Amino acid sequence: MATYFRTHSTNFAKRILVHRNRDLLFNERLNRNFTTTLQLERKVAFNLSDIGEGIREVTVKEWYVKVGDTVEQFDNLCEVQSDKASVTITSRYDGKITKLCHTVDEIALVGKPLLEFDVADEDEEISSSSSSSSEDDVKPTADPVALELAARVKVLTTPAVRRIAMENKVDLTKVPATGRQGRVLKGDVLEYLNLVPPGTNKPHPTIVGSVPVPVTQKPVVADRVEQLKGVRKIMFKSMTESLKIPHFAYSDEVNMTNLVKLRDDLKAEAIERGVKLTYMPFLIKAASLALFKYPILNSSLDVANESVLYKGAHNISVAMATPEGLVVPNVKNCESKSVFQIASDLNQLQEKAQKGQLRPEDFANGTFSLSNIGIIGGTYTHPCIMAPQVAIGAMGKTKIVPRFGKNDEIIKAHIMSVSWSADHRVIDGVTMASFSEIWRKYLENPMLFLLDGH
Repeated sequence: MATYFRTHSTNFAKRILVHRNRDLLFNERLNRNFTTTLQLERKVAFNLSDIGEGIREVTVKEWYVKVGDTVEQFDNLCEVQSDKASVTITSRYDGKITKLCHTVDEIALVGKPLLEFDVADEDEEISSSSSSSSEDDVKPTADPVALELAARVKVLTTPAVRRIAMENKVDLTKVPATGRQGRVLKGDVLEYLNLVPPGTNKPHPTIVGSVPVPVTQKPVVADRVEQLKGVRKIMFKSMTESLKIPHFAYSDEVNMTNLVKLRDDLKAEAIERGVKLTYMPFLIKAASLALFKYPILNSSLDVANESVLYKGAHNISVAMATPEGLVVPNVKNCESKSVFQIASDLNQLQEKAQKGQLRPEDFANGTFSLSNIGIIGGTYTHPCIMAPQVAIGAMGKTKIVPRFGKNDEIIKAHIMSVSWSADHRVIDGVTMASFSEIWRKYLENPMLFLLDGH
């Protein structure tokens, strides 16, 4: 009997050894032939992305996470406030928060770190070793568990994503990957499940070259940097100074019906004299006549000495669109010129502007400004004062609208809107409104130019 037990114990031990060896061989084959993932921790700086509209900085209004929190892709991180709107920033990673780079109410810059993560970084290692003949005896590929394991480990992704895929019975090999080196992200699975809109996830630069571009997709235009120069550089400097001025606005409407008729009557005669007669010479002359009544609008402010310099000449600047941008030369000494003379000077400035032949003296010593946005189609605006001037007017498009006549009859009227901006440090609302009333009176009753004009 003792011999029987010794014999069977020995055979049982041998069978255990054989099975153990087969398990080791099976695991060795998996290690050689199937893709495995090595999960490492690495620190990543989460930079504030460009949120559009030319916004370069935002204020951090609220944090939804703290140091030590673990987050996943698309989890809310914080809310930021720009000068245009509030934006909720979401995570692009699965990982642990290690640092918040800003406190509440601090300024965060686009392209600079917002917070830092420790994220799971998976590196794919593939062995090209071939199977040996001894492995054929084990035949692990016949095991359905081994097949399932092989299918899982072939996909480069994180455990969190695998869990989502498993819960939703998603075959990760069928999910289009957009992550680094072909990694399947959480967003890829959500898009595959139609839980986020198609195209939400953009391919990582490491795989974007291999992503086929649809035939109907327009080519992407690359960003480019252009140094400010010429007219745009001048505008940059002048508008920087302009926005230091405390503006206030005043708007009104002008019935241009009588002026439209007068201009139509004089247009042919002006052309015979070599002058193109537009409405702008009338607008300029009316402004000059109103400036006699309210000379404070034809002044400049000496901030350092807290004094106002009243200008004798009415050098009225006029905004002109050119191939190089907007320029603002001025018609000199409008106080001593007729509408026709102003029209002639204006024609010359416009011709020089289109040819790029304006000289520095054409821009020098402007005292008051007018801009006609109506030729483009606008109605109201808030024009920017050109320092050191203290006021500017912008005329909108003249529209034909119904109005009541003297006997309450409905008549056709040509109505133009005007928007004034003034320097509130020296000009009050009553002065601006009173000036506008005189200016409007001349335009609505253009025969008054004969009495007060030159």
